[in-house]
Amino acid sequence: MVDPTLSFDLPPFLTPEPGLNSGLMIAEVTTAALMSENKHLANPCVTDSTPTSANQEDHVSMAAHGAFRLKRMMENLNNILGVELLCGAQGIEFRTPLKTSKPLIAAIARLRADVTPLKEDRYLAPDIAKASELIAFGELTAAAGLSSVKIL
Repeated sequence: MVDPTLSFDLPPFLTPEPGLNSGLMIAEVTTAALMSENKHLANPCVTDSTPTSANQEDHVSMAAHGAFRLKRMMENLNNILGVELLCGAQGIEFRTPLKTSKPLIAAIARLRADVTPLKEDRYLAPDIAKASELIAFGELTAAAGLSSVKIL
């Protein structure tokens, strides 16, 4: 969505003043890093085996390691989806006066209750964290009138 050649002429980096502001470009880079981390974490823990007792035993369960990795991957996914939420809302708002669906309008309104639209560069970590929290705790889907499924 941050590339105008791929987003049907939305402004570059989803900022009203590209060139002066980097907009959501760094947020996109953040998602790429998180996706790469998830790919590395997705390597099955069972591939690690440490024989003991004269190479006769391996009673070390890797389940706890797998669960820990899954927790980290879910946190990463919530942050990735949070950035997608910020980009999606910003893109839809650039399409005004066109209208979208009522559930999506409600979801964006819920986001905007805590995160203002990006007009000029600012530190995005709090925005990403809030968007991620809205997704993780089902507040976004609840606002849209969908089933409130908690991801984390």
